[in-house]
Amino acid sequence: MKDKFHKTDLCIIGGGIAGMCAAIAAARHGAKVVLMQDRPVLGGNASSEIRMNIGGALGLNNRETGLLEEFEMENLSRNHTANYSIWDSVLYEKVRFEENITLLLNCSCMKAEMDGNIIKSVKGWQMTTETWHSVQAAYFADCSGDGILAPLTGAEFRIGREAASEFNESIEPEQADSMTMGISCLFQIRETDKPQPFTPPSWANTYTSDEDLPHRQHDKRTNFWWIELGGDRDSIHDAEEIKDELLKIVFGVWDHMKNHGDHGVENWVIDWIGFVPGKRESRRYVGDYMLTQNDIEAEGKFDDLVAYGGWSMDDHFPAGFHYKDGHPTIYHRAPSPYGIPYRSLYSRNIGNLFFAGRNISATHAALSSTRVMGTCSLLGQAIGTAAALAIKDKLTPREIYRLKIRELQDMLMEDDCYLPWRRRTPSLLTQMASLTASNGNAEVLRNGYDRTIGEADNGWIGKVGDWIEYRLERPQPIGELRLVLDSNLNRKIRNMPNSYPLNNTSYHVPQSMLKDFRVEVLDSDGSWRELLTVTRNYQRLRKLKIDITTHAVRLIPLCTWGSEQVHIFSWEIRS
Repeated sequence: MKDKFHKTDLCIIGGGIAGMCAAIAAARHGAKVVLMQDRPVLGGNASSEIRMNIGGALGLNNRETGLLEEFEMENLSRNHTANYSIWDSVLYEKVRFEENITLLLNCSCMKAEMDGNIIKSVKGWQMTTETWHSVQAAYFADCSGDGILAPLTGAEFRIGREAASEFNESIEPEQADSMTMGISCLFQIRETDKPQPFTPPSWANTYTSDEDLPHRQHDKRTNFWWIELGGDRDSIHDAEEIKDELLKIVFGVWDHMKNHGDHGVENWVIDWIGFVPGKRESRRYVGDYMLTQNDIEAEGKFDDLVAYGGWSMDDHFPAGFHYKDGHPTIYHRAPSPYGIPYRSLYSRNIGNLFFAGRNISATHAALSSTRVMGTCSLLGQAIGTAAALAIKDKLTPREIYRLKIRELQDMLMEDDCYLPWRRRTPSLLTQMASLTASNGNAEVLRNGYDRTIGEADNGWIGKVGDWIEYRLERPQPIGELRLVLDSNLNRKIRNMPNSYPLNNTSYHVPQSMLKDFRVEVLDSDGSWRELLTVTRNYQRLRKLKIDITTHAVRLIPLCTWGSEQVHIFSWEIRS
């Protein structure tokens, strides 16, 4: 057996969507990061091992952007057949080849060394290399889902449902209990061009009638999320036994669809079955603030909001598949968006511990909404950015709240994380310059809102060949251009599909995205000169480093990915 030592600024446990976003955000803001992930792939519940598609805030123009949108645009640009191995590779490359990140896959966090209420190091076992990895860091972030650092460090946490009276939450039961939402083994089906028989294994459950599956949608469109158990057991320590029971249900449900009645799947086959269950709920940390049902219903307009949600409070019955009295979950209404405070993302009693994902400081009721991965991506990006700020200024997570919360919010908005009820401040150079366009009023490009909000479009609309110009009173050094383009936040397509019909939707970059554009600068002789041309762009947020001194800059759209009009939310110049 080997031992390997790492010393770093930030150690993150868990490489799901939240952990990935935390790692990349911290690294891009200059922190050295070690990301320890106990699986061979990244993405957690969104990976090829579990295959839950990424849900988030409901409603028009509420889609999560920031790093998650970067992942999804990368996927749309090259994964045209919605292949899960390609999706895995997109997530892998975003972390593996990001400067400042050391990635430890197949490595399970087993131990933690403490100095009072400060985590000094953690130790993980990497089975593929038979190596113990010890990681010493100034800060730690638990994005593991199950909150593994809680029992290892003594961090305060909860499991189960609060009593309704504790926070005056109507969703909660009268008495507190240890019940949670369950875990699921998903499966996917694929259509072929001819009839396909199916023989179930001898150990599969048998469901001969639709009455055996009451209130359960079992057709070609679903991913069978309702094949769920364990909410009335221990979803951590009983996980393997629960998985065995889930697999019996999976094969039994497919046997029912194929061999017991007409379910329209004569030509369909099982394409994949998840042998790694996807979890909804287990440990939840206790932070300086615990988000509640009432906070969500009041829209969460916190002064320290650093992320938002907008999924319903989707509270699954603990009995899961065995609940027969109605639909297996209750979709309690939640406003979209609602704010989530920074104080729910760091530990109340461990001085250097952040967390993000389904383990944040929230009641069971609030968690039933915040647990979805679109929301978790924003939580991860928030703590990664906060950690980088804490490292730079040598502050504790709590001191970031007291001293740097406005700076943290500004950094997140700069990186295209939408914060409801907050306006991003454009750069000083952008504010100083005059702004004109060959077509229409371009002032909206520097209004500080990088998406459509309600009735306000917040975008400039033009056509190919138009130009937008910043002009300064005298030549000024310009070091960066920032653009926010239209990736169609209302697109129906998820990151990956539930099933694979023969006419499955092809994945492509949204037609609204600006594909090619040119930037020109005004020379001292009064002539315009090409500075750069970008081709085959597919990302919504672009930050282009340049080094030029001039008093005028023009952006000229050359083509989109299919739309007749050009739609741009932001274009700024920075020194």
